[in-house]
Amino acid sequence: MTATPASPPRRAHGRTTGLALAGMALALAVPTPAAAAGGQAGAAAAGPVSVLKFTAKERKDALAYWTPARIKAVGKSVDLGPTGPKAKPWRGTTLKTVGRLFFVNSTGADTWCTATAVKSANRSAVMTAAHCVRRGSSPYNTNMSMVFVPAYHKGKMPYGAFAVRQAATPRAWEKDSTDDLSALTVDADKSRRKLTDVVGGQAIAFNRPVGGTISSLGYSATRPQLGEELLRCVGTAKKEHGTQAIPCDMSGGSSGGPWLAEFNTTTGKGVLVSVNSSLDSLTPTKMYGEVFGATAKKVYDKAQSA
Repeated sequence: MTATPASPPRRAHGRTTGLALAGMALALAVPTPAAAAGGQAGAAAAGPVSVLKFTAKERKDALAYWTPARIKAVGKSVDLGPTGPKAKPWRGTTLKTVGRLFFVNSTGADTWCTATAVKSANRSAVMTAAHCVRRGSSPYNTNMSMVFVPAYHKGKMPYGAFAVRQAATPRAWEKDSTDDLSALTVDADKSRRKLTDVVGGQAIAFNRPVGGTISSLGYSATRPQLGEELLRCVGTAKKEHGTQAIPCDMSGGSSGGPWLAEFNTTTGKGVLVSVNSSLDSLTPTKMYGEVFGATAKKVYDKAQSA
């Protein structure tokens, strides 16, 4: 869920889609034929995965762009109503793997999502939602200036910021607005340390049966937090509309946040089984997430091999 300037809602499977934030309202953007702005769309040859790449200069500029002042300003730009009652501020151990994903969306607005560092071969993979990378059903509307800030909390960035150099999404999202998930590959930090060497990584599972207790986390743009603190919903996952759902009332800004099964509140570790994708209405009671299957594995493999 990210936020964009007010746009008419778009429905899919009875859900309200697009939970990214920027500007004044829940981002429910309708695709437009705008040209891609920034980033090099590496949507080469047809295949199950689309790849968006950013040049070295674009990544350097992204890190320079997201100053503390700009980050503070974007949080104040959106107010999606009161937090809760299902979403509660996370007060446990610092979740080093979960952070805010800042970017400029395809309309030129500053905004954010939530993302999670995961275990990977290159120690540099991050999972989020596809709509945090590009608009669905719109190959040329891509986001830019993307940086991941793990463990963000009230302006503090204890592990710095990691520039995104590649973003993989299912081609089905680019073409048909289905399979709302993405795997990012980030640069090393200024000390040349790879992401999960610094913050660790959550385990990730594919083809796992839907069910069990899930902790969903995200930087929702609801007040009083307004994206400055991590929120959590807890509920039992159930199959619905070809996806999975849990009771949750987080809103824009929580898009891409992790669904953790077997979550240990002491260690902060769990198994990533989905990411926040969409809500059931503008006054949410349910959060939806994709079921990670073969396509999700291919997207993840593209990120961990980059």
